Amino acid sequence: MEDHQLVERSRAGDVAAFEELVKRHQGRAYAVAYRMLRNREDAQEVAQEAFTRAYFRLAEFRGTAQFKTWLYRILVNLATDQLRRRRPEVSEGDAVLQQVSIGENPGENAERQELRQSITKAIEALPPDLKTVVLLREFEGLSYAEIARVIRRPVGTVMSRLFHARRRLQASLGVYGEGES
Repeated sequence: MEDHQLVERSRAGDVAAFEELVKRHQGRAYAVAYRMLRNREDAQEVAQEAFTRAYFRLAEFRGTAQFKTWLYRILVNLATDQLRRRRPEVSEGDAVLQQVSIGENPGENAERQELRQSITKAIEALPPDLKTVVLLREFEGLSYAEIARVIRRPVGTVMSRLFHARRRLQASLGVYGEGES
């Protein structure tokens, strides 16, 4: 069954239909929240709150976008609010970066881990508006139009933010692009 059919059944009071929507999208929703917040508990809380709000606001869903796009809009807004309220703290991101597969070449694993840490730090250093578009495009694979719907900005703004974010990331990670000709 397609998401839009599940939404219609949910609107009609079918709780099982909404549970199916949650099952389909909870992993990605948590991933988006975690990438934005870098804290497991906060990400779980924000993802759960996004689904709760979506359920109680199903009447507001017009169906002009995909359900996941609409859900991501709710999720990104909640995560952004959480970031604004948050005091500076140590992130859990380093724990995720420690998950480097053990291969045949420990040197390559160390280089890969160093690169992951550098990428994560560079993304974390981006302003929230740039960070959000990078995460939605590069990690979630959303189109420019979908991102525009999520952040409620024109596609041109999305493209501009991605351009500036990528430029900043290239500047931050410049050392990794050198020597490869």
